[in-house]
Amino acid sequence: MSETQRQRWAVFSGSVYEEEIGYARAVVDGDRVHVSGTTGFDYATMTISDDVVEQAEQCLRNVGAALEKAGCTFADVVRVRYLLPERQDFEPCWPVLKRYFGEVRPAATMLECGLADPRMRIEIEADARRGPAVGLRTEVVEGEDMLRAWQHVHNEIVPPAALSLDEVRERSGRYRLENAYLGDVLVGCSTVRPPEGQERVATVIARVLPAFRRRGIGTALYERGLAHAREQGAGAIETVVLAANADGLRFAEASGFVERERYVLDGGSDEWVDLRLA
Repeated sequence: MSETQRQRWAVFSGSVYEEEIGYARAVVDGDRVHVSGTTGFDYATMTISDDVVEQAEQCLRNVGAALEKAGCTFADVVRVRYLLPERQDFEPCWPVLKRYFGEVRPAATMLECGLADPRMRIEIEADARRGPAVGLRTEVVEGEDMLRAWQHVHNEIVPPAALSLDEVRERSGRYRLENAYLGDVLVGCSTVRPPEGQERVATVIARVLPAFRRRGIGTALYERGLAHAREQGAGAIETVVLAANADGLRFAEASGFVERERYVLDGGSDEWVDLRLA
C-alpha cells in the first residue's frame, strides 16, 4: 500500500444509498475526517422514525459509528452542519445536539433545504481532525468484559497468534495487561512481561487498532509499560512484533528498539521480529 493510500481511505456504513449513489459514509484524508450528510435511517434495517428528535438521535449514532471507524470520537469534531426541510423542526432537536456537542463546541451551521427523501426530516454532516489523543485513559485489565476487550485488540493485531479467552485469563495472572480507551471507545491494549533471567529482561508490547494509529496512543501505552517494567527492576527491555505489521516495526524502531532476531514459530509460517531497546 502506498503512502497516499495509507493517508486516504474510506469508511462505509452498509447504507444501500452509499452503493447505489457511489459515495462513502466518511473519508479519512491524512488527519482530516469528512463525514457525509447522514440521516436518521437505521442502516441495519433501513427504517426511519417519523419523529424528528428520534431521527436526530439516530443521525448522531450513525455519525458516531463512522467517526469510530475513522479513528475519532465526537471530541474530534471541528465543524457540523444541520440540514432540515422545516426550520421549526430544529429547536426540538437542540437537547439531543447539546448532549453530543455541548462540551465539544464545534463550528456549526443550520440550513433549511429539501432532502432526498420526504421521510428525512434532518441530515447531519461533520468534519473532524484526528489530532493527538485527548482524553486517553488506560486501565489494568480486570473482569470478563475487559479480558474480552484485550483479547479483541490482541487478536485483531496479531491474528496468527490469536488467543482464546482462557489463554487471556492465564496471561492476566502472569503479565500486566492494560486496555486503552478514548472515551468509551476501545483503541488499544498492552502487555508487560516481568523481568526474568540474569539480564532481568522485561518485554513491553503496545498494540493500537489501525484506525487509531499516529495519534500518540502507542507512545502513551509504551511509556506506561516501560515505567512499570523499570519499577520491577528490569535491566533490559525487549518487544516483539509481527513482521507483517509495518506500522508496529516503524513504531518500535522510532522508539529506539533495535532488531535482534527474526524467526518463524514451529508449525507456523508467519515471521516474528524480536527487538531490544538500545
